[in-house]
Amino acid sequence: MAPHLAYVISGRMKAVMDDGQAIEVGAGDVMSLPPGHDAWVVGNEPCVIIDFGGYEEYAKR
Repeated sequence: MAPHLAYVISGRMKAVMDDGQAIEVGAGDVMSLPPGHDAWVVGNEPCVIIDFGGYEEYAKR
């Protein structure tokens, strides 16, 4: 589980927290997403994001 601080270049993404709270971001948005979420691309356009945080814990058990 990792946090993300990111800027969305293009496309759209929806994220849902473990408690059910949801956000949707698109091109030009900045997001701060804490650990404990699932996320997926919305629509057919690839979602390109620059992620500035969370790499120390990314993809670990």
